[in-house]
Amino acid sequence: MTQLHFATALLPEGWRDDVRVAIENGVITAVETDASPGAAKRFEGAAVPGLPNVHSHSFQRGMAGLAERRGRACDSFWTWREVMYRFLDRLSPDDIEAIAAWAFVEMLEAGFTAVGEFHYLHHAPDGRPYANMAETAERIVAAAGAAGIGLTLLPVFYAQGNFGGAPPVPGQRRFLSDRDGFTRLMEGSRRAIAAVPDAVLGVAPHSLRATTLDDLRWIAAQWPHGPAHIHVSEQVKEVEDCLAVHGRRPIELLYDTVCVDRRWCLIHATHAEPHEVDMIAESGAVAGLCPVTEANLGDGVFDTTRFLAQGGRFGVGSDSLIRVSAAEELRALEYAQRLRHRSRNALGVEGCSTGRRLFEAACAGGAQALARPVGAIAPGRRADIVVLNGGHPSLAAAEGDVILDAWIFSADNAAVSHVFCGGEHVVSDGRHRARDHALTRYRETVRRLEAI
Repeated sequence: MTQLHFATALLPEGWRDDVRVAIENGVITAVETDASPGAAKRFEGAAVPGLPNVHSHSFQRGMAGLAERRGRACDSFWTWREVMYRFLDRLSPDDIEAIAAWAFVEMLEAGFTAVGEFHYLHHAPDGRPYANMAETAERIVAAAGAAGIGLTLLPVFYAQGNFGGAPPVPGQRRFLSDRDGFTRLMEGSRRAIAAVPDAVLGVAPHSLRATTLDDLRWIAAQWPHGPAHIHVSEQVKEVEDCLAVHGRRPIELLYDTVCVDRRWCLIHATHAEPHEVDMIAESGAVAGLCPVTEANLGDGVFDTTRFLAQGGRFGVGSDSLIRVSAAEELRALEYAQRLRHRSRNALGVEGCSTGRRLFEAACAGGAQALARPVGAIAPGRRADIVVLNGGHPSLAAAEGDVILDAWIFSADNAAVSHVFCGGEHVVSDGRHRARDHALTRYRETVRRLEAI
């Protein structure tokens, strides 16, 4: 048994001082307040639950900064996608593992303690399957194990280039599966995650433009339990193409086709109309919002204000990993609504700090989306705990909810001092225990790739 003692901690009932936490086999077994340290290891900072990252394409961390140059035409997600296709054509399984391992190290140093890896880079650069169908999935699992991050692996089904059965373009050849191949991929992925404690396997039909409606129904029937994630209504063109082929908007079409409930996470949902926002909230599904990536790609802004007013649940994800920061995802989410509605504390409610409302909502929605017992410092939950540095200038005088406000709106990653994931002390004094090795391997990988 491990015992930790925190000067102050955010518990489900609120902030409490002198908190002693007992951990056994990675799970919190007891929480005491106003307790003496005893034999427990003492931490002076404020302890908060680790934040789940609901949406990641870890290999894209290696291309950060490569698409920040305007072309002749107006840049958009679609022009960015061409850069991404050229980048992924270079990646070997070793490269995928090295980039993912560094991305997961960065996530932990930023306060993310679990990740939903939306994994679609399945095949060799020429599109041929590896002899082991789960080769690249195994590399993601190995990277997560090396970093010590909680993993929900979401193998992606991708079958066509666009709505109406459009043929795939060459850049998509590494993603493609038929039903038999995807079944074998899922079986191999299930075997792979057995190597990582408490890893979860879900399923991810990529999007309505990449998956036929019959295949979507088949996936929902074949894997009726566990997380199900899908990109939906991310771009205006996606909505227009869906209307042209099906006469329905993507979110409407999704709800017409399968039973969307609490196990579903709708990634982005950026261009949801008000009635679609209400549909998501009513169904209990999680909106997987990635505000830093959505801003970087110029996609648009989901109406989070309306969604929360309707009782909607959300989680945040770092998606393309152009920037890895739990605090910045929450800050960007709030700032987008401030700009949209021209008001301050747009997602706040009277009597509660905006930072706390954002943080606790993202913890709860993220835990639901990843099907992991995380998001709270409480008995029965995984011991995913982030300790914030009270000596950071932004937190020097902070108490209670102001601690979260100062972290999210001012201090950012520099405030993350210690991180425990499944009870393992993976980050100490802001540095991951495997940082040097992971960074060396990452640097060697991206430098070689950029020289190709």
